[in-house]
Amino acid sequence: MRDEVDGLVEAWRAERPDLDVEPLQVLSRVSRLARHLDRARRTVFTEHGLEPWEFDVLAELRRSGPPYELSPGRLLRATLVTSGTMTNRIDRLAAAGLVRRFPDPADKRGVLVRLTDEGRERVDGALTALLDYEKTILGAMPASERRRLAALLRSLLSPLDEPDPRQRT
Repeated sequence: MRDEVDGLVEAWRAERPDLDVEPLQVLSRVSRLARHLDRARRTVFTEHGLEPWEFDVLAELRRSGPPYELSPGRLLRATLVTSGTMTNRIDRLAAAGLVRRFPDPADKRGVLVRLTDEGRERVDGALTALLDYEKTILGAMPASERRRLAALLRSLLSPLDEPDPRQRT
């Protein structure tokens, strides 16, 4: 079995035999897979009337459990955006009726963002469709290989997910 990366690696080996192109064997495949998944996710989200960023915010609220509410600060840390971007996103989601703002009883100056019933239905539908699609992608791979691949990817990703000590305050 061959894929596009095999040709890419062979071409680089021929043109630059002085370089070790072995990392391309893994990381180019991960990159290509990410692009395929991004396209598929955009399609699924569009079918459910969502942009990827909308799904990210709504999914974070949904995963928080009842009453499905978080502070804007918690949402921005989870979605890795700036406070200005998060404020804009919350405004847009509120205008669409997918979230509502409430005063934070623990902080008189703060607000909480709560998922509406419509927001929950939309994110639940998109997640179900996304998982159905992703199961078809993984369907030919035996469960033991999926678990092994997940473990290998976790070992690669985990150090990258660690906070940069230079950014700690």
